[in-house]
Amino acid sequence: MLQTHDLTVRFGGHVAVDRVSAAFHAGTLTAIVGPNGAGKTTYFNLISGQLKATSGSVHLEGEDVTALPAPLRTRRGLGRAFQLTQLFPRLSVLENVRLAVQSRHGGAMKLLSVWLDQRELIDEAMQVLQAVRLADKAELPAAGLPHGDQRKLEVALMMALDPKVYMFDEPTAGMSVDEVPVILDLIRALKERRDKTILLVEHKMDVVRELADRILVLHQGQLLADGPPAEVMSLPVVQSAYLGLEVSAADAPIEEAA
Repeated sequence: MLQTHDLTVRFGGHVAVDRVSAAFHAGTLTAIVGPNGAGKTTYFNLISGQLKATSGSVHLEGEDVTALPAPLRTRRGLGRAFQLTQLFPRLSVLENVRLAVQSRHGGAMKLLSVWLDQRELIDEAMQVLQAVRLADKAELPAAGLPHGDQRKLEVALMMALDPKVYMFDEPTAGMSVDEVPVILDLIRALKERRDKTILLVEHKMDVVRELADRILVLHQGQLLADGPPAEVMSLPVVQSAYLGLEVSAADAPIEEAA
């Protein structure tokens, strides 16, 4: 479904992502982990089109989308939720989601549609809001929501677009303990459908262990390890780079998990 080949970006003399190659398949959830500054969000930005790659390529369903800007990648099925919320702050919660539904059903043409079509869009948007438990706040302005609800609304926008690839960048960051299960349940439900490709950047290792089928570890912009969670997290070099544990010199060579 999604593939990166030797994906690289340089900022001056600094290589933030260094020749990262990986393939992601439908029906799987891949967690991308690593210490702060490892290049996780930058890698996400290269995949979704927020950043232009210095070299390498991104392929979606076999099509090279490297030269496409972010909006066109979204139309082809790449959905992205950010660390910082990306909403229409002055519009209501319902209008935010309705616009996303409208975009998926035909964009600007729907602006001139009859009320019946608008009613169908609203009904679909309300179903999404019910899924994220925001239906009771549908008429509130997005800017007036607490941070946790804004994160849920951003997930709702991505769900309304129904992408082929879901990219979650620390989706539970800044949320209260009570709010986190809602987001995790949504991600879990998407995974159980087995027809979506899910990428997750997350620092909470309990979340990673519960949800991930596979872990990619980035360190200093390079792919350090790639494999099943238990195997990857047991590698001495991963424990050193990610968990800060001491390893002996004999354990130093970098190897991928099988």
